[in-house]
Amino acid sequence: MIIAIDGEASTGKSTQAKKIAKRLNINYRDSGAYYRAITLYLKRNQINPQETLGKDLFSKIDISQKFKNDSFSIFLNGEDVTSKIRGHKVSVSVSEYAKKPEIRNFVYNLLRKSSKLNSIVVDGRDIGTVVFPDADYKFFLYAIPEIRAQRRHKEINDETVKIESIEREIKERDDIDSTRDIAPLKKAEDAYAIDVSYLAIDQVFEEILEKITI
Repeated sequence: MIIAIDGEASTGKSTQAKKIAKRLNINYRDSGAYYRAITLYLKRNQINPQETLGKDLFSKIDISQKFKNDSFSIFLNGEDVTSKIRGHKVSVSVSEYAKKPEIRNFVYNLLRKSSKLNSIVVDGRDIGTVVFPDADYKFFLYAIPEIRAQRRHKEINDETVKIESIEREIKERDDIDSTRDIAPLKKAEDAYAIDVSYLAIDQVFEEILEKITI
């Protein structure tokens, strides 16, 4: 079984996917975390988004994810970068890197490999449209930018970063994600859409869960 949860930035996709994975006792993969880890690696190595990335570069990148006991971790070449990939510098850069086709194909392969032998729930922006177009269940979460900015501000937990700047960056990211040539952000025709602007986490969870039949 494959469950795809797509949606806009900071709509709680990862939170819901993890809750579903725990409830159904299936594997969980955060596609955005893969892109963030790659972005972290490229920024550390001073590789800008305009550069062409060869296969030799990707052979130097080893990424793995772990979800156990309600805890998610991601490792970049053996280093736990779970907190580092959520930093502000990565957040404002990830969309520019993530739109590169060679990076997207690299992540697609990682995700599809994860689904070969096990049921899985995956969150992202093109899971139900590109990565797993035949997923058993598809959901699309969306919310107004102001609410998403408030949520991201709490996640960053840095008072020097203003909510207004986060909201501006979210809108810019929405524009980049929805207008890129490769796998743009959009709702799959057969996805169930949920406006999470004024819903509590558990309310969204129950709405998703009632659509899934085991």
